[in-house]
Amino acid sequence: MYLIHATLRLAPGTGVPDDLGPRMRALAAPQDRLEHVSVHAGARPDPVVGLYLVADSLHDAEARARTLCLRTVAELPGLAGAEVALVGAPLITEYLWDGG
Repeated sequence: MYLIHATLRLAPGTGVPDDLGPRMRALAAPQDRLEHVSVHAGARPDPVVGLYLVADSLHDAEARARTLCLRTVAELPGLAGAEVALVGAPLITEYLWDGG
């Protein structure tokens, strides 16, 4: 399973729909193999969606996350004018770094 973060650039004057997580789960196709969605509406400078996907590779997980995010932006009126900016696995090296 992979955690993929997707950054959403919203249109000016818009916000993250309150039901974005459930709506993304509803729009997910079986082949997306989506396990969980976590929406970070207050992330700055742009909102971030965390997608947990079962995949055979990081590349596959990132590609499916991008496809799902693009589908979501296209389907939800509340995201009109938004764009999917960055999609990728978050770097967590600061948690693994031992300082040595």
